Parts: sequence; structure tokens; C-alpha cells
Amino acid sequence: PETKPETKPETKPETKPEAAPDLPSEKAPSAAVEKTPSNLVELVQPVEAVDELPEAIDGYEGVTFDKLASFPYEVPLDPVTNRVELVKLNAQIPERIKSLDKKPVAIRGFMLPLKVENGLVTELLIMRDQSMCCFGTVPKINEWINIRMAGEGVQPIMDQAITLMGQLKVGEVLENDYLVGIYEMEGDKMIGPLDL
Repeated sequence: PETKPETKPETKPETKPEAAPDLPSEKAPSAAVEKTPSNLVELVQPVEAVDELPEAIDGYEGVTFDKLASFPYEVPLDPVTNRVELVKLNAQIPERIKSLDKKPVAIRGFMLPLKVENGLVTELLIMRDQSMCCFGTVPKINEWINIRMAGEGVQPIMDQAITLMGQLKVGEVLENDYLVGIYEMEGDKMIGPLDL
């Protein structure tokens, strides 16, 4: 009679878990950080960057939003009803920014018209980027300037960066006791994206 060779049940060799390499926590990002969920990819849109300005243009100091928005500013939710509160708010603005008050400056950014007369913009916001215009993102209070243009106004240009020149005013702007801005400008002129 034929005998079958004895077969042992198949056993897998024991495996020990591999030790993770010792990496400092800063250099070992989690998988969640490394990979963007696929449903968010479509929502991410590039925001057009604004080129650097020359140090001066026709006697106006070139100022960037990198400088104007370089500090944190806590916006109060309640009305500002006394001078003590106003002084506390103003203390948040660094001296290097306050030194620009009542100075002729040139600033490059994106236009959001507020008031149009006869096809020309007479009042506008100039903003650091297009996020408010395109995506409805509310910018920080130091990322826009409220501008009233001298004369008849300027052409509306909203899809490209423009440069506005005028007298900058630095300090709290209140309407009905509510803080609505910290920068204003009496606009003298505008130059478009191709003029520099």
C-alpha cells in the first residue's frame, strides 16, 4: 500500500512590526496633512499675486499690503462709544504704519467699486487680493483701503491689479460707532496694470 507523505499545515513565519524611523515630530507630517481630500481640490483656486511696487512712483512712496497687513488687529464687535476704547484700538497699529499717515503713497491691489457715476468709479475699496470679489472671503481689516477719488473718477478695472496714488490716512474709521476700517485714502490718480 502506498503511503502519502505527511503534510504539515502551512504556517506563516512570524513577522515583527517594523519600527518606525525616529523623526522629529516637525519633520513627520501626518497623512491627513500630506493628502488633500479629493472633494476639496476643485474648490482651491489660485489668487493672483500682486507684483512688487517700485520704492517711489512720481513722488508717491510705494507701499504694499504685505506692509499694511503685517500686524494682527482685533476688531471689536460692539460699538466704540468712548475715547478710551478708541485709544486701545489705535494702540494695535504699529508706529511704522502710523508713520504713513497723511503721506502720499502708491498702493497696488484689486478694485471693488462702491460708487459709480457716469460710468466712472468715484468711491472704491482697493484690496490685497481678489478673494472678496471672486470667492466672498472677508479680508482682514488691514487688507483694504477705502478710497474716494478726486475729480470725475476712474475707469472700473476689477480683474487685474491696479495702482492707486493719493494721501493715505491711517487710523480707525467709524460709522455709527462701529469700526469699518483703519485705512482711507484721498485718491489722486490710478495707473493700470500696463502702465508700470
